[in-house]
Amino acid sequence: MLLHRQPDLTVVMDNVNKAHNLSAILRSCDVVGIGHVQAVSYRKYIHARQNNAAAGSSKWTKLHLYHDIATVYEKLTMEGMQILVATNKEGCVDFRDVDYTVPTAVVVGAEWDGISEEAVNGADHTISVPMLGMVESLNVSVATGVILFEAQRQRENKGMYATQQLDPVLFEQLLFEATYPRLSHELRVNGTPYPPLDEQGNILL
Repeated sequence: MLLHRQPDLTVVMDNVNKAHNLSAILRSCDVVGIGHVQAVSYRKYIHARQNNAAAGSSKWTKLHLYHDIATVYEKLTMEGMQILVATNKEGCVDFRDVDYTVPTAVVVGAEWDGISEEAVNGADHTISVPMLGMVESLNVSVATGVILFEAQRQRENKGMYATQQLDPVLFEQLLFEATYPRLSHELRVNGTPYPPLDEQGNILL
C-alpha cells in the first residue's frame, strides 16, 4: 500500500458535508493511492460513516479540515500543485484532457450549492465530466471517483505506481505505524524514536 502512495495527488472537498459522500470520496482516494485529503467546512467537525470524526484521520487516509478555501489553496500552491476545479460551468475542459502526472489537487463542491466562486476563481483549470443524458450533473462522490480513476490511469501508464513516491524517511515512519499501531502510539506519546525494522517487519534492537 505504501509503495503505491501518491503524495503529490490530493482531493479538496469544498463544503461536502453529507456523511455518505465523504465516506465514498475517502474510499476512492485510498483506492488510487491518496494518503491525504483536504476538506473545507464551516463546521468544527465533519463526519463520515467509517469514522465518526472524519476531521481526524481514518485508518489509511488522513483528512485535514480547514475553514476557508484560501488557506488550502495557499498550502497547495506552496507545494507546487496544479489546482483543478470540477464544475459544469461554461468554458471547462474535458477532465480527460488534463495531465494528472504532475502534482495535482482536484477540487469538488458541495451537494446543494456546488463549487464556490472563490474556489473556481483560484483554480488553474476548471474541468468537467461530459454529460450525454438528461441529468445535469453527477453525484459529487461519483464524479470524484471518475476523475481520480483517470488520474490513476495516467499515472500507471507513466510508471508512477511502480516506483516508490513517498520520501524514504516518511515511508519508514508510516511502515512502522502500520505494522505496530499500538507500540507506535506509545512511542509517540513518550517522544521516543521508532526503532528500525528488518525486511520481515521485525524490530531491530
